[in-house]
Amino acid sequence: MSNPTESSAACPPAKRSGPLRALFALRHSCDGIVAALREESAFRQEAALAAVLLPAALLMPVGAIERVLLIVSVLLVLLVELLNSSIEAAIDRISLERHELSKRAKDCGSAAVTIALLICMVTWGVLCGPLVYHWLRG
Repeated sequence: MSNPTESSAACPPAKRSGPLRALFALRHSCDGIVAALREESAFRQEAALAAVLLPAALLMPVGAIERVLLIVSVLLVLLVELLNSSIEAAIDRISLERHELSKRAKDCGSAAVTIALLICMVTWGVLCGPLVYHWLRG
């Protein structure tokens, strides 16, 4: 009789650790970003906006802290959109049937994205608005 620990069906796969674990986590993260770009139009739009705003943040004549705030506010939008997309995918995986709790979960995810966008707009408006105003006047 064979030992149950020798059977691959009886044992879960060994967990990875160290640098190998980080490498696999990075791969899964990249897969998630690719899936969001492929499947989520809102994420594609926000990624396009990020492609413009992130280089602009590096070129703005602001201090280091202000530059970090500009960059983080853009990345926050992408982060919250990824979480919202995850919520929507999980809800849709459970059931496509209309349900009040599913609606609430999706609406809350959408509200979170809206708040992240507002944070981004306020950050850029406060930090770059006066610069743009000065450039347009001069």
